[in-house]
Amino acid sequence: MTSKFFLVCLLWWGVLSAQAQSGLPRLVKTGSGTQLLVDGKPYFVLGGELGNSAASSTAYMQPVWPRLKAMHLNTVIAPVYWELLEPAEGKFDFTLVDGLLRDARQYHLKLVLLWFGAWKNSMSCYAPAWVKTDTRRFPRAESDNGVPQEILTPFEPRNLEADRRAFGQLMQHLKATDDQQHTVLTVQVENEIGMLPTARSYDARANAAFRQPVPAPLLAYMQRERNSLKPELAAIWQRQGAKTTGTWEEVFGKSPATDEIFMAWHYAVYTNAVAVAGKAAYPLPMYVNAALNRPGVPPGKYPSAGPLPHLMDVWQAAAPAIDILAPDFYNPDFKHWCDLYTRGGNPLFIPEIRFEDGVAAKAFFAFGNYNCLSFSPFAIEGSDTLKGAPIGKAYELLQQVSFLLARHQPAGQVRGFLVQKDSAARTATLGNYRFSARHEYTLGWSLGAKKPDWTPGGGLLIAVGPDEFYLVGTGLVLTCEPLASGKRAGYLSVEEGRFEGEKWVPGRRLNGDEDHQGRHVRVPGNEYMIQHVKIYTY
Repeated sequence: MTSKFFLVCLLWWGVLSAQAQSGLPRLVKTGSGTQLLVDGKPYFVLGGELGNSAASSTAYMQPVWPRLKAMHLNTVIAPVYWELLEPAEGKFDFTLVDGLLRDARQYHLKLVLLWFGAWKNSMSCYAPAWVKTDTRRFPRAESDNGVPQEILTPFEPRNLEADRRAFGQLMQHLKATDDQQHTVLTVQVENEIGMLPTARSYDARANAAFRQPVPAPLLAYMQRERNSLKPELAAIWQRQGAKTTGTWEEVFGKSPATDEIFMAWHYAVYTNAVAVAGKAAYPLPMYVNAALNRPGVPPGKYPSAGPLPHLMDVWQAAAPAIDILAPDFYNPDFKHWCDLYTRGGNPLFIPEIRFEDGVAAKAFFAFGNYNCLSFSPFAIEGSDTLKGAPIGKAYELLQQVSFLLARHQPAGQVRGFLVQKDSAARTATLGNYRFSARHEYTLGWSLGAKKPDWTPGGGLLIAVGPDEFYLVGTGLVLTCEPLASGKRAGYLSVEEGRFEGEKWVPGRRLNGDEDHQGRHVRVPGNEYMIQHVKIYTY
């Protein structure tokens, strides 16, 4: 496994120069963050992920496309199904992929493609029938009592070879059909990889691998990154004496946590090999996503060993061809998980988030606070697809200010806020001021303040100068104080408006009741707005 690991790494490095020299979508480091460049320009994915089955029928999608366009999406995140791409071994059908490309271009939308290959939500439900039914050739993972699961084992080379070949064919087809248009921006490799109902597989190949020494590349990574390892992995390693040789249990101890680390390494090596094959054909950025675990639940009781926060180091060591580790959000405490996934310079790319009340506020916060590359509610084609849907209103504003985000994010001149009914004020320093954000309903006079539940408020603040800002959001009240001691802040002007291209078109001047006679800047809880704010001190 070690020699194969180094081989696929060399193949991956070989495609990078071609990617950088072309107009292909690619990721670049800018200041403290990362930007996605499309045709040489920064691009923010204002997306929506289709439900699992939507893209399996071109006819089903026909009335969906105009609704997505009306919601101000610029990108659709859509599955590609291995079983429909390769219904018979070695015979490929790209009809659905070509339909996605054609229809996305018709509506001037971009695509992110999800490879539903060996695994989808842990299971191998989208593997072709010729794979599913030949369990001798394509064996399964097994639980600790030897029961085979509906999960292909990553320890069988024939499983990898079939998956890798199909993915390579997909990427070759994209190169042949999209190399000039760049409709497809990125590709997700597999979907929510995870082991159930135990933390690792107990099939014969897995058991043999578990008795072997920990692979040298993982040990070398941990030693090299000793001072910057995520605390979860560092604690497990250090409890065993930070050994630099030994079997999995000698290095990490005997526990379900060790089982999960072992399984994560092999899932990641497998996924890296699939990504390398794809990038050799067409080197688009690639990411993997995770179904988040819940605190206090042991490995094996959640989909284990995927690219979860406590396993980020393992995945980054084993899968250098994967550009981003991405969370799928169905858990509470949005900020907590965003903080975990942006450790160590990992870009925040949200391919999937629950389509629920308050999702628009989270979008503003993600792009403002984390240099976010992608935001995408799940099952976007569902019932909340009218033009007036809140996420559509948020996306309309974010599209207008995307050029400002691209310009000012690298310099650290953007901040985000997310506020709820019981949350304390959120503070941030920007330009010459310290800002404090609360939910607009805390003022008490809005009708929404009387509701038992408040839709979260959120926004982002862009500093275009030390005393000049654009506030974009909903449900916020913002106050500020100068950083200079002995001074007070006042508002020269607050005006709502919109951008047409990069030109600001002012609307109402809000220097009266709307800003409480110069006491604050406010966006009501049921409105979505851009405000141009100029501040002075006295």
